[in-house]
Amino acid sequence: MRGSAGELQALILVGGEGTRLRPLTSSLQKAVVPLVGRPFLSYMLGWLRRHGVDEAILSCEFLADGVRDVLGDGSEHGVRLHYLQEPHALGTGGALKYAGELLRDRFFMLNGDQLTDLDLTAQLDQHERTGARATLALIAVDDPSSYGLVRRRDDLSVAGFLEKPNADEIDTNLVNAGAYVLERSVLDVIAPAGIRSSIERDVFPKLVDDGLYGYEASGYWMDIGTPHRYLQATYDILEGEVGTAVGDALVAAGGVLWLGDAGDGPDGAGRAGVVHGPAVVGAGCEIAPGATIAGRTVLGAGVTVGRGTHIDSSVVLDGARIGARSRVSRSIVGPGAQIGDDCRVDGETVLGAGVKVGSHNVLRSGIRIFPGVELPNAAVAF
Repeated sequence: MRGSAGELQALILVGGEGTRLRPLTSSLQKAVVPLVGRPFLSYMLGWLRRHGVDEAILSCEFLADGVRDVLGDGSEHGVRLHYLQEPHALGTGGALKYAGELLRDRFFMLNGDQLTDLDLTAQLDQHERTGARATLALIAVDDPSSYGLVRRRDDLSVAGFLEKPNADEIDTNLVNAGAYVLERSVLDVIAPAGIRSSIERDVFPKLVDDGLYGYEASGYWMDIGTPHRYLQATYDILEGEVGTAVGDALVAAGGVLWLGDAGDGPDGAGRAGVVHGPAVVGAGCEIAPGATIAGRTVLGAGVTVGRGTHIDSSVVLDGARIGARSRVSRSIVGPGAQIGDDCRVDGETVLGAGVKVGSHNVLRSGIRIFPGVELPNAAVAF
């Protein structure tokens, strides 16, 4: 992990196609799906930078070029980025082995689909104190029955793993949080490069009694892999439940963060409607008189909101247009999508990029409409 200049290094597993988050991920890698005005992975890069990481390797299964196009060389985030395109899906262990030539003697390894503010510095300190080969970040959960549990001894070493336990088997509520400090020697127990393997199932069990430790973390931790969790992560950033630069800027702005230039200022045409915080409003938005943007809402750049429309607890991405007298609640509207007049969209509905919904439609109950679909007027009334 520490290079000649005392730098810290991280390997981030960017992952696959993000099928659970479709249609948002139909054309975008999950790592760069917009989250409160920024590519999702930028939150992880900011988190790493706060803990002294200067270099990150992004191991991608899918759309690596798309990730590179958005994040570039990482200079905007203060972290040098390198990209690895896996030849095929290698699993978490196979991805680690494939990246072996780029890794230092000690490094962080992280699942790239989590939003978190866990204390990596404290995890690293424990790793060094115990002389571990691998230290897993563990976090307590309210309902351990649906997770794989990690058992620790008094000396913080890992005693074993318990997958999806029965109620009478539960003796801990600690689960794997997907953040590891690893010594390079861990690569020695992974199958040869190019073979699919899981670090959780195939590697860590081999390290029990051979240098595997667990660090009990506290703080915020969420996998954003579904629309429900994506929306919850949005709310948590807006409400300051997780520490982020965006959240800090929102507090400094008094609860409503306007990302536009002077033309979108307090007296600009873009502010004709009413906006209640916490909310983030992108550059060039047009909010018509009589429209209301309620709390826990994010509008991307160039969004148009019609007269008398109400939006709350929703994400409306760049260039989307919403007609008059419509209501959008607890939903996600993809980039360039259009919603006509007198529509109702709620219940974690997700509209993909470029979807066109005619007037007098009612969409709810988690319906997902994929990119390019057009619904005529009054076509759906869920």
